[in-house]
Amino acid sequence: MAHCVFIHRADSIYDDSPTIQYQFPKQYFGRAQACVGDWIIYYEPTKVRGTRGYYAVAKVQQIVPDPSSKDMYLALIEPGEYCEFPEPVPFMLEDGLAETELKNSKGGISGRRQSAVRALSEQDFVRIYAHGMQERQITLPRLDINDYPMAFEEEHVPFIYEQDRSIVNSTIIARNKSFRRLILRAYNSRCAITGLKLINGGGRAEVEAAHIKPVEEKGPDSVGNGLALSGTVHWMFDRGLLSLSDELEIIVSRHVNDRDGIATLINSTGRLIGPDSPRDRPHPAFLSWHREFRFKA
Repeated sequence: MAHCVFIHRADSIYDDSPTIQYQFPKQYFGRAQACVGDWIIYYEPTKVRGTRGYYAVAKVQQIVPDPSSKDMYLALIEPGEYCEFPEPVPFMLEDGLAETELKNSKGGISGRRQSAVRALSEQDFVRIYAHGMQERQITLPRLDINDYPMAFEEEHVPFIYEQDRSIVNSTIIARNKSFRRLILRAYNSRCAITGLKLINGGGRAEVEAAHIKPVEEKGPDSVGNGLALSGTVHWMFDRGLLSLSDELEIIVSRHVNDRDGIATLINSTGRLIGPDSPRDRPHPAFLSWHREFRFKA
């Protein structure tokens, strides 16, 4: 087994869906095949405005020929084993290249940088993952923060890692907290259903990061599989009393016993108050799963 970097652009011409599959030409088969059963890192080149650098890890389940395209292959991602970094990692870190092995003998950057699939050493994988998942402050600034008790402050869990292949699996707490930071940032700490943005006395947003397709059902830790929801709305969403259409209209189950009361919780537009960036909005595949397997129509 081995690690690799997979290059993916938001406007890719390939049949990519990072949480599900990555399409690549035959020339990269050997490198990708070596990653089966192991973790890769997704990278989006940062020359274009709005791109992200190293932005997620995923576990490759298998490599198969693409049935719809000759000489193309698909790296299938193991369901649920995709995790976006709350803070993308730049190509160049303060102490040099994130991928140290891209440095050539003259001190410049190797032409391997252009490879869509390229090998990544264990040391560089750990380095990039640690930067992407490191603990950052998750509360919002308050001028009067010292005047309030910190009753709702999350316990600080330092990021701890070892240089071995269990790194991602062994940091569940870090992944859960990172998913919260990812979702709160995308939704500006605002409940997507009610539209309320409530901050408690300690400066912490009173909104929860909800998976659309749950982790126990192999839902990934991606912003496209997440919603920022207040506690009551989160409970209703998980129990199928609320859902969303592909057009992001809020749907109320006929099983609710207080439709008038529920109506007061929903923002006046009747639609999801979502992220500004289109690529951060709920993915139709996860919304479809929720309507089919959770929503009580």
